[in-house]
Parts: sequence; C-alpha cells; structure tokens
Amino acid sequence: DWDAGYTLTCVGYAKSDVVIENRHVSAEGTYPVQKMPCRVASLTRAAPDVAVVTLQLPANVKLQYHAGQYVEFILRDSARRSYSMANAPGSSEQLELHIRHMPGGKFTDHVFSAMKEKEILRMEGPFGTFWLREDSDKPVVLLASGTGFAPIKAMLEHAQARGNTRPMTLYWGGRRPHDLYMHDWCVARAAALQWLRYVPVVSDALPEDAWAGRTGFVHRAVMSDLPDLSGYQVYACGAPIVVDSARRDFVAQCGLPEDEFYADSFTSEADKHGG
Repeated sequence: DWDAGYTLTCVGYAKSDVVIENRHVSAEGTYPVQKMPCRVASLTRAAPDVAVVTLQLPANVKLQYHAGQYVEFILRDSARRSYSMANAPGSSEQLELHIRHMPGGKFTDHVFSAMKEKEILRMEGPFGTFWLREDSDKPVVLLASGTGFAPIKAMLEHAQARGNTRPMTLYWGGRRPHDLYMHDWCVARAAALQWLRYVPVVSDALPEDAWAGRTGFVHRAVMSDLPDLSGYQVYACGAPIVVDSARRDFVAQCGLPEDEFYADSFTSEADKHGG
C-alpha cells in the first residue's frame, strides 16, 4: 500500500503537519438526498435486454443532482437497486433511466415482464461522486460499456447545456451492435457538436450483424487512438472488468495520471441478491 501511495489512517500516526486532499469529491454544492415516490411515465425497449424508463416526479419535488449520479429504488422487502440518471439535471421534470434485464433478477424481471405506465415506485437519491469535473480544461475521454452509457449521456447533455468547448471523445463498447442501443443518438450528437467525437466499438460481432466499425475491447480502442493520455481526463462507466482494465492499462501504459481517472462500475445484484 505504501509503494502504491496509500496509507491506512486508522492505524497511522502523523509525525508532522499534513494536508489531506480528497480527489474524488470536487463539485460545487452537495445536493440533499431525498426519499420520494415516482410514477412510471413511459417504458420503451431500446434493445432486446435494455429498457428506457422515464419517471415522473411529484409536482412538489425538485430532485437536484450532478450529471453522472444515481438513485436507488427501494423494493418492498427493503432491498435496493441502483440506476444512474441518463438525462442532465434540469433538462426536464422527469428522470430517464436505462435498465438492463438480468434474468432471475426480481426487479429487472418485473421491469421486463410486468411493469406498466403509471406504476408507483419508491426511490432515494442522489448518490455517487461520478460527475464531470468542470474546473479543468483538459480534453476528455468518455468510456462506456453497455448501460454504462446512461450517466455518460447525462454528462454529454449537461456539457452541451453549459456551453462546453473542451474536446471530448466518446468510446462506447458492446458485444453486439444492438448493445449500442442509442447509436443513432450518439452519431447525431457528434455531428452537431464540434467538440464531440464518437467511436463505437463491438467486441463479438457476428457475420449477420454486417458490422463495419471498430472491433475488440473498447478500452484498447482508446489506447490505439490515444497512446499518450498524460494530458487527459477519463470518465469510465460500465462492467467492472472494463472499468478496472481501463484504469490499470491507461495508468500503466498510457501515462494517465491516476487522479484523472473517474469511474463508476456497474455491478449486477442478480448473483448476490437475486436481482
């Protein structure tokens, strides 16, 4: 731990004055965490295993959050399921969530088999420290796998609303082309914004997919295009294996400063809690 630059403050003693800086929390304002009911306003299938759920908040509730944060649904047995907002704060009075079906998961099974419009859910939020650091002018790499695209989409909408000019490159990876379930949205946004470049990557395309784009692991595509990341910020979200591989390789092989890698790993509750 010492060689890696870490210390255990619970067992360590300072021998002189020290300055402690938290590199993970750096945004203006801390928004209050609230519990509230919400109503399902719409439910659409964006891919065979991805649903886009729009939630209507109560008229007397204003949920403030940073683009990239998440909310937790409170189930009847008090279990919780976490999902990131996919729309920028203040963009509407509704929340957009992207939910992947995990067969056997009690919540996602319900979403994909029984959830209806006007259904009432309970949730709490916002949570998380994954958001765009706006006190930097460094170019940005946005790395997403699967539904890890949701908070990245919120960040892009927020950046556009704020008049962003920082160069940003979005790398979105999936196993098959249909896993890039908002590919057309990304293409259109990149065409409209001079500061945004979009690179879709598919790892396991089949012949019938007729995929003509980039292939392989999404973080390897970043390394191929940007072998020197020493002057960048990286925001990564998705499967833990993707996020962990990106962190390790970007720092070790591309010179990315470790404190310029911001991430949110999406872990499934299906194996641990039944969904």
